[in-house]
Amino acid sequence: MTMTQHPDHDIQLPRLRRIEGQVRGIQKMISERRYCVDILTQLRALEGAVQQVEKNILEEHLNHCVQQAITQSDPEAAQQKIQEIVQLLKK
Repeated sequence: MTMTQHPDHDIQLPRLRRIEGQVRGIQKMISERRYCVDILTQLRALEGAVQQVEKNILEEHLNHCVQQAITQSDPEAAQQKIQEIVQLLKK
């Protein structure tokens, strides 16, 4: 089996830094005893931001790691990559 280089996910770092800021903002809202619905609204926004990072990394994984296993004619590696995704989606 050929070793593969992992894709570069650095493009996700600014988004993750914004998420980090959102978490700090939510912590501050809670410590200030802000209105529940306002906190929940921010939590939903946080969840959406995290899901977007997840989708971006999954797309890159499919387009890079899985595609590479398929194009290298390594059916065992390709099947392993597919099973990893299936198990991830079952969680």
